Amino acid sequence: MGENLHIVSALVANKSGVLNRISGLFSKRGYNIESLSVAFTEDRNYSRMTIVVNGDDYVLEQITKQLAKLVDVEYVAQLDPDQAVHRELLLVKINATPKQRAEIESTVRLYKAKPIDLSPNSMIIELTGQSNKIDGFLQVISEYGIIEMARTGLTALQRGEKNIKQLENSNEEINNNGKKYL
Repeated sequence: MGENLHIVSALVANKSGVLNRISGLFSKRGYNIESLSVAFTEDRNYSRMTIVVNGDDYVLEQITKQLAKLVDVEYVAQLDPDQAVHRELLLVKINATPKQRAEIESTVRLYKAKPIDLSPNSMIIELTGQSNKIDGFLQVISEYGIIEMARTGLTALQRGEKNIKQLENSNEEINNNGKKYL
């Protein structure tokens, strides 16, 4: 991850309008979201948002404080990239003539990707990994011609037993609405 890229994890209410309010908060303040991944959690009342933002420490502090003020946000934490497991999913459709398939499959095996669909002149490949691995894979297979692709954006969890709900007292701060953030 780049020097000014930060991973923000938020546990939010799983209901309509929450994503819109949070993305609106970013756009109103001129902050760009580099990557956003949202899905329900083990408790379907909540969704986990993994947001990758670009900015200095001041920008990060402002983002976490503003997120913590929102009613639908239960917890906000910055994840340390060195202490978190983070992955991204890529689905990519490339040109793949029958003559090219053996060479493509060799590259796919090297990156531990999986071909998941095959048609007479194209192939869809799935790859899960860190962003730099996916970027490298795309660079290598681009010579075949990328027809289309979809990336999920980063998804991350803190390593070890600590979770977003368990904040250490030394890192815990409470804003005036009682919301917790790291």
